[in-house]
Amino acid sequence: MATPPNSFCSLFFIYSILLSSFFLAYEAQAYPPVVNGLSYSLYSQTCPKLESIVRNHLEKEFTQASWQAAALLVVFFHDCFVQGCDGSLLLDGNPGERDHPLNRGISLKVLRTIDDLRNVVHNECGRIVSCADITVLAARDAVYLSGGPNFAVPLGRRDSLNFSFEEVNNLPLPYNITSVTLQTFASKNLDVTNVVALVGAHTLGRAHCHTFYNRLSPLDPNMDKTLAKILNTTCPSTYSRNTANLDIRTPKVFDNKYYINLMNRQGLFTSDQDLFTDKRTKGLVEAFAHDQTLFFEKFVDGFIRMSQLDVLTGNQGEIRAKCNVINNKRPIVTSINVDEMVQLIY
Repeated sequence: MATPPNSFCSLFFIYSILLSSFFLAYEAQAYPPVVNGLSYSLYSQTCPKLESIVRNHLEKEFTQASWQAAALLVVFFHDCFVQGCDGSLLLDGNPGERDHPLNRGISLKVLRTIDDLRNVVHNECGRIVSCADITVLAARDAVYLSGGPNFAVPLGRRDSLNFSFEEVNNLPLPYNITSVTLQTFASKNLDVTNVVALVGAHTLGRAHCHTFYNRLSPLDPNMDKTLAKILNTTCPSTYSRNTANLDIRTPKVFDNKYYINLMNRQGLFTSDQDLFTDKRTKGLVEAFAHDQTLFFEKFVDGFIRMSQLDVLTGNQGEIRAKCNVINNKRPIVTSINVDEMVQLIY
């Protein structure tokens, strides 16, 4: 007996609902929960070309200056770790967050790139996308355009009306042992797996001599002697203005070679190499070194979690017309204690 047309449509409708539910459940498992006020489809109607604008612009930038990929990741991490992902790092101040010794290495060129992106996006869509969202998108694309995973990020952040000079002191330091590193990230509700995955961003970029010279004089027994010899030539003293690659194998590619470096005692920072010493993190280092897909999966999870730290949404904050200044008034400093400035930078 043939199935009546109406019955067939009903069955197809039910099947479609079940299939949609399956994919929604899969996405819920694959990505961290989205905080209130953010959405993966926020600009689908109001600024549908947003992500292609950002990616296309950065592709052109990286053709001329591929080092900007690492610099954009630094801006992302250093912004989100201080009062949340709100673009406070981008604000001018006297002093502002960028004037803190821990942020002295922030590239002015990459800040201009972020504001150039803001200008292009606002010309296309109007002033509806925040500098905070653009910073997150730029960091995400820095990963992808360097060979890393391609993934979606929830959007809808608003820009802060203030910044905090003193909170910059809470940034993780390259001299920290793993216990301190884990404690620092735990204050942001990021667990051990998040930590080991996120520091894998050190597969890109370079570091100044003073950030790792403590491992050269005296020589850290956990440093490969051949690497130490090379670094001693690059950095004859802690005051040298030279830099060294964070990843000696593939410094311009976002991959899992960082973890292979650690297994060969070729990590640059104390905070890096100690991950292979501490029993809480050693297994994850080994797992990521042997399985790049696993590393990518956990990095994406950690990135999305970090990108949602203490975000401003809805009517909070504003959408800045220029990323370095708030609209119509001067930035407000939430706290400054110059006497407690940390004198060490990345």
